[in-house]
Amino acid sequence: MKNPITIHTPITKEICEALRTGDRVLLNGSIITGRDTAHKRLFNLLAEGKDFPIKIEGETIFYAAPTPPGPGRIIGSIGPTTSYRMDAFAPELMRAGLRGMIGKGKRSDEVKAAIMKYKAVYFGAMGGIAALMSSCITKAEVIAYEDLGPEAIMRLEIKDFPLIVINDTKGGDLYDDAVSRNTRVR
Repeated sequence: MKNPITIHTPITKEICEALRTGDRVLLNGSIITGRDTAHKRLFNLLAEGKDFPIKIEGETIFYAAPTPPGPGRIIGSIGPTTSYRMDAFAPELMRAGLRGMIGKGKRSDEVKAAIMKYKAVYFGAMGGIAALMSSCITKAEVIAYEDLGPEAIMRLEIKDFPLIVINDTKGGDLYDDAVSRNTRVR
Protein backbone atom coordinates (compact mmCIF):
# COMPACT_ATOMS: atom_id res chain seq x y z
CA MET A 1 0.00 0.00 0.00
CA LYS A 2 1.30 3.44 -0.95
CA ASN A 3 2.18 6.02 1.69
CA PRO A 4 -0.37 8.79 2.18
CA ILE A 5 -0.04 11.90 0.03
CA THR A 6 0.35 15.09 2.04
CA ILE A 7 -1.77 17.94 0.67
CA HIS A 8 -2.10 21.54 1.82
CA THR A 9 -5.11 23.75 1.30
CA PRO A 10 -6.27 25.56 -0.65
CA ILE A 11 -6.78 22.66 -3.03
CA THR A 12 -6.31 23.68 -6.66
CA LYS A 13 -7.72 22.16 -9.83
CA GLU A 14 -4.24 20.79 -10.52
CA ILE A 15 -4.13 18.99 -7.18
CA CYS A 16 -7.59 17.55 -7.84
CA GLU A 17 -6.53 16.32 -11.28
CA ALA A 18 -3.47 14.56 -9.80
CA LEU A 19 -5.49 12.63 -7.20
CA ARG A 20 -6.95 9.21 -7.96
CA THR A 21 -9.67 7.16 -6.36
CA GLY A 22 -8.17 5.17 -3.51
CA ASP A 23 -5.35 7.62 -2.76
CA ARG A 24 -4.81 8.04 0.96
CA VAL A 25 -4.33 11.67 1.91
CA LEU A 26 -3.16 13.67 4.91
CA LEU A 27 -4.81 17.07 4.54
CA ASN A 28 -3.27 20.14 6.15
CA GLY A 29 -4.29 23.78 6.31
CA SER A 30 -7.71 25.34 6.56
CA ILE A 31 -11.14 23.85 5.80
CA ILE A 32 -14.72 24.81 6.56
CA THR A 33 -17.58 22.79 8.00
CA GLY A 34 -21.18 22.75 6.86
CA ARG A 35 -24.21 20.51 6.93
CA ASP A 36 -27.73 20.50 5.50
CA THR A 37 -29.12 23.81 6.77
CA ALA A 38 -25.93 25.77 6.05
CA HIS A 39 -25.84 24.30 2.53
CA LYS A 40 -29.45 25.27 1.92
CA ARG A 41 -28.73 28.84 3.03
CA LEU A 42 -25.69 29.10 0.73
CA PHE A 43 -27.65 27.57 -2.15
CA ASN A 44 -30.51 30.07 -1.64
CA LEU A 45 -28.05 32.99 -1.67
CA LEU A 46 -26.60 31.69 -4.92
CA ALA A 47 -30.08 31.35 -6.45
CA GLU A 48 -30.89 34.93 -5.40
CA GLY A 49 -27.63 36.25 -6.87
CA LYS A 50 -26.42 37.38 -3.44
CA ASP A 51 -22.93 37.12 -1.98
CA PHE A 52 -21.95 34.32 0.37
CA PRO A 53 -21.01 35.24 3.95
CA ILE A 54 -17.75 33.33 3.36
CA LYS A 55 -15.28 32.82 0.53
CA ILE A 56 -16.13 29.59 -1.31
CA GLU A 57 -13.57 29.68 -4.17
CA GLY A 58 -10.96 26.98 -3.57
CA GLU A 59 -12.52 25.86 -0.28
CA THR A 60 -12.81 22.35 1.07
CA ILE A 61 -15.91 21.63 3.14
CA PHE A 62 -16.22 18.94 5.80
CA TYR A 63 -19.78 17.70 6.17
CA ALA A 64 -19.71 17.66 9.96
CA ALA A 65 -20.87 19.30 13.17
CA PRO A 66 -18.72 18.96 16.28
CA THR A 67 -19.80 18.10 19.78
CA PRO A 68 -19.06 20.77 22.40
CA PRO A 69 -15.41 20.86 23.43
CA GLY A 70 -14.43 19.49 26.80
CA PRO A 71 -12.31 21.51 29.25
CA GLY A 72 -9.04 22.58 27.66
CA ARG A 73 -10.08 21.22 24.24
CA ILE A 74 -10.22 23.12 20.93
CA ILE A 75 -13.22 21.16 19.65
CA GLY A 76 -15.29 18.14 20.63
CA SER A 77 -15.52 14.94 18.62
CA ILE A 78 -16.15 15.59 14.94
CA GLY A 79 -17.00 12.93 12.42
CA PRO A 80 -18.38 12.92 8.89
CA THR A 81 -22.06 13.26 8.04
CA THR A 82 -23.66 11.23 5.25
CA SER A 83 -22.82 13.23 2.14
CA TYR A 84 -25.80 12.46 -0.09
CA ARG A 85 -27.82 14.87 2.08
CA MET A 86 -25.80 17.69 0.46
CA ASP A 87 -26.08 16.32 -3.11
CA ALA A 88 -28.88 18.73 -4.10
CA PHE A 89 -26.56 21.67 -3.36
CA ALA A 90 -23.07 20.37 -4.20
CA PRO A 91 -23.03 20.86 -8.02
CA GLU A 92 -23.93 24.56 -7.75
CA LEU A 93 -21.42 25.11 -4.96
CA MET A 94 -18.71 23.47 -7.10
CA ARG A 95 -19.70 25.75 -9.97
CA ALA A 96 -19.19 28.66 -7.53
CA GLY A 97 -15.66 27.39 -6.78
CA LEU A 98 -15.93 24.76 -4.03
CA ARG A 99 -12.99 22.43 -4.68
CA GLY A 100 -13.08 19.70 -2.03
CA MET A 101 -15.74 17.85 -0.05
CA ILE A 102 -15.23 15.55 2.94
CA GLY A 103 -17.91 13.18 4.16
CA LYS A 104 -19.03 9.59 4.13
CA GLY A 105 -21.09 7.55 1.73
CA LYS A 106 -21.81 7.42 -1.98
CA ARG A 107 -22.53 10.51 -4.09
CA SER A 108 -25.17 10.95 -6.79
CA ASP A 109 -24.39 10.77 -10.50
CA GLU A 110 -24.98 14.56 -10.70
CA VAL A 111 -22.36 15.23 -8.03
CA LYS A 112 -19.86 12.87 -9.68
CA ALA A 113 -20.42 14.64 -13.03
CA ALA A 114 -19.87 18.02 -11.35
CA ILE A 115 -16.65 16.75 -9.73
CA MET A 116 -15.34 15.92 -13.21
CA LYS A 117 -16.63 19.12 -14.82
CA TYR A 118 -15.41 21.56 -12.16
CA LYS A 119 -12.21 19.65 -11.26
CA ALA A 120 -13.07 18.94 -7.63
CA VAL A 121 -12.57 15.96 -5.33
CA TYR A 122 -14.64 14.04 -2.80
CA PHE A 123 -12.73 12.66 0.16
CA GLY A 124 -14.05 9.99 2.48
CA ALA A 125 -13.54 10.33 6.19
CA MET A 126 -13.87 7.20 8.26
CA GLY A 127 -16.94 7.02 10.42
CA GLY A 128 -16.26 6.04 14.01
CA ILE A 129 -12.98 7.93 14.38
CA ALA A 130 -14.44 11.29 15.41
CA ALA A 131 -12.16 11.55 18.46
CA LEU A 132 -9.06 10.94 16.30
CA MET A 133 -10.21 13.52 13.76
CA SER A 134 -10.72 16.12 16.48
CA SER A 135 -7.11 15.59 17.57
CA CYS A 136 -6.02 16.75 14.08
CA ILE A 137 -7.71 20.14 14.58
CA THR A 138 -5.45 22.91 15.89
CA LYS A 139 -7.96 25.79 15.75
CA ALA A 140 -11.72 26.13 15.34
CA GLU A 141 -13.92 29.22 14.98
CA VAL A 142 -17.45 29.96 13.82
CA ILE A 143 -17.38 32.07 10.64
CA ALA A 144 -21.04 32.08 9.51
CA TYR A 145 -24.55 31.17 10.66
CA GLU A 146 -23.77 31.17 14.39
CA ASP A 147 -27.51 30.71 15.03
CA LEU A 148 -27.17 27.10 13.82
CA GLY A 149 -25.17 26.12 16.90
CA PRO A 150 -22.93 23.12 16.19
CA GLU A 151 -24.11 23.17 12.56
CA ALA A 152 -22.78 26.71 12.00
CA ILE A 153 -20.10 27.09 9.37
CA MET A 154 -16.75 26.84 11.10
CA ARG A 155 -13.19 27.37 9.94
CA LEU A 156 -10.90 24.58 11.10
CA GLU A 157 -7.13 24.56 10.99
CA ILE A 158 -6.06 20.94 10.52
CA LYS A 159 -2.86 18.90 10.60
CA ASP A 160 -2.52 15.47 9.00
CA PHE A 161 -6.28 14.96 8.66
CA PRO A 162 -6.60 11.33 7.39
CA LEU A 163 -8.77 10.94 4.27
CA ILE A 164 -9.20 8.75 1.21
CA VAL A 165 -10.17 9.87 -2.30
CA ILE A 166 -13.62 8.46 -3.10
CA ASN A 167 -14.46 10.36 -6.34
CA ASP A 168 -11.85 11.89 -8.64
CA THR A 169 -11.82 14.13 -11.72
CA LYS A 170 -11.61 11.13 -14.05
CA GLY A 171 -14.90 9.61 -12.89
CA GLY A 172 -13.37 7.14 -10.47
CA ASP A 173 -15.61 5.92 -7.64
CA LEU A 174 -14.10 3.91 -4.80
CA TYR A 175 -17.50 2.46 -3.82
CA ASP A 176 -18.19 1.23 -7.35
CA ASP A 177 -14.65 -0.21 -7.52
CA ALA A 178 -15.22 -2.12 -4.27
CA VAL A 179 -18.52 -3.58 -5.52
CA SER A 180 -16.89 -4.56 -8.81
CA ARG A 181 -13.97 -6.29 -7.05
CA ASN A 182 -16.37 -8.11 -4.72
CA THR A 183 -18.51 -9.26 -7.64
CA ARG A 184 -15.47 -10.64 -9.49
CA VAL A 185 -14.31 -12.63 -6.43
CA ARG A 186 -17.53 -14.64 -6.13
